Amino acid sequence: MSNLEVPSLKENIHIDQSKWLKEVRVFAPATVANMICGFDVLGFAVDAPGDEVFMRQVAEKGVRIKSIAGDDGRLPLDPDKNTVSACVKLLLADLGLTDAIGIEIELTKHMPIGSGLGSSSASTVAGLFAINALLGEPLSKDALMPYCVEGERLACGHGHADNVAPALMGGITLIRGYEPLDIIALPVPEDLVAGIVFPQVDVPTRDARQLIKEKVRLKDAVTQWGNIAGLIAGLFRADYELISRSMHDVLIEPTRAILIPEFYEMKRIALESNALSFGISGSGPSVVAICKGKEDAQLAVDRIQAHLAKHGIESFQYVSAVNTQGPKLLNKS
Repeated sequence: MSNLEVPSLKENIHIDQSKWLKEVRVFAPATVANMICGFDVLGFAVDAPGDEVFMRQVAEKGVRIKSIAGDDGRLPLDPDKNTVSACVKLLLADLGLTDAIGIEIELTKHMPIGSGLGSSSASTVAGLFAINALLGEPLSKDALMPYCVEGERLACGHGHADNVAPALMGGITLIRGYEPLDIIALPVPEDLVAGIVFPQVDVPTRDARQLIKEKVRLKDAVTQWGNIAGLIAGLFRADYELISRSMHDVLIEPTRAILIPEFYEMKRIALESNALSFGISGSGPSVVAICKGKEDAQLAVDRIQAHLAKHGIESFQYVSAVNTQGPKLLNKS
């Protein structure tokens, strides 16, 4: 598992089969990783879009994926290659339940793959939240988190938590470190709203990550540290002006913006529409206008979409407050 170790759980967790459910349906949300200035250490969840997992017990032992909808046939049905089923299998193995239960999974993608909105993390989180619910919730979210991170390693080759942490925990999260994994929940100012635009252009996560420089100037690093610290202080104080002047990325955005058509025009439009800040969601191509209030967020995304349409670029938009719940159980039996 990369450089992370999933703890053995079977000796520490009590499994009560009388609490097992027959089937569950779970929704897990999209996320905005990095929060503009916090590369690989900050992220927050939104209300929509997101992914759904329907999971049921079946007689035949093992884990299988029955169907995947909304992926245009791009995701594998092989349970060892799909992040949802692979992580469920890993968790069941650590619980000593590999030969004790049969699981069938239906995955519904309500969000685009390669959007920069944590598509793989939403699916993985939904799957792990679902199996935990099916087993009567023997594990805490903290115990599920390393398995979510492993899903990201399987999906993109890098076991980062800036998508899966907010998707699982909800709200705004800080990943302080990975050895050991240390995730901190941050305050969510009441009026903080994200206006997200997903342009229909292709920016693969692996390609976007390869563009990042391995070495940066100390001057730029100091600027970025100050911005991250200022943003966190602004969140604790619900100081929107401090949040605004702190959310600037001098390390990652200048490189990744090259891959996103009309990026700087979109940024100009967002800031002229009263956005507190504007930047790239995750590795892109989705962009996000962080605003105070839904009205400004809606104005920003409407104007950005109109601009993209003039240049022949189709796009989707989402406007959402920060989702403080994370995944939710839609039904069970």
